[in-house]
Amino acid sequence: MRLLLAEDDSMIGEQLLELLRADGYAVDWVRDGEMADTALQSQTYDLVLLDLGLPKRDGMQVLQGLRGRKQTMPVLIATARDAIQQRVAGLDAGADDYVLKPFELDELLARIRALLRRAAGRAEPVYEHMGVTIHPATREVTAHGQAVTLSAREWAVLEPLIARPGMVLSRQQLEEKLYGWKDEISSNAVEVYIHGLRKKLGAELIQNVRGVGYRVPKE
Repeated sequence: MRLLLAEDDSMIGEQLLELLRADGYAVDWVRDGEMADTALQSQTYDLVLLDLGLPKRDGMQVLQGLRGRKQTMPVLIATARDAIQQRVAGLDAGADDYVLKPFELDELLARIRALLRRAAGRAEPVYEHMGVTIHPATREVTAHGQAVTLSAREWAVLEPLIARPGMVLSRQQLEEKLYGWKDEISSNAVEVYIHGLRKKLGAELIQNVRGVGYRVPKE
C-alpha cells in the first residue's frame, strides 16, 4: 500500500516515515501543502496522513482540493488542533478519521488498517480467500492451515490483490504500492514477487490477465 505523509515537523515526519516503512508501506513524505497538492494530482495513493498546520497551503485546503477533484482515498488527519469545532470541520470537509498529537503509534497504525479495510469494502480484520488467510495487523499468513512467511514486498503485492478479489491491478499499480519516490524500481520486481507468492501460496491464487495485469479470482 502506498501512503502520502504530509507533515512539516522534521522529527515527527522522520519518525512516522520509519514506522510506516517498517510496517510495510511505501511512503512519500511532503512538508508543505503545495507539495501535498502536487503529489495528489500526479500520483495514486491508498491513504493520506495529513497534518492541518502545513506551510504554504493549509491542510484543510489540501483536503478540500482533493475531495473537490473527486479523489476518494481515505484521509486520516493527524494534528495538534484539538478544538471540537476544528475536528468537526475536518470530518465535514471529507476526512475519514482524526487523531490528535501526540498519538500512540500503535493506535495510528490500527486506524490506518481500519481505513484501508473500509476502502476495500471489507469490515472484517482478517482476509480469507481460496484457503489463504492473512492478518493485516500481525502480517501473519496461512495457506491451507500452514503458516507461511512472506517478505515485506511479497506482502505489499498480495494484500491489495486479496483484499479485492476479481479486481485487476496492472504492474504499474502494483509497483506504486511497492515503491516511494526515492526507491529504485527493478524492471521485473512485480513478476519476481508474484512468482514467489505462487510458490508459497499456490499457483492458482494469482492469475495473469494477459496484457492487463494480475488478479486474485473470485471464489
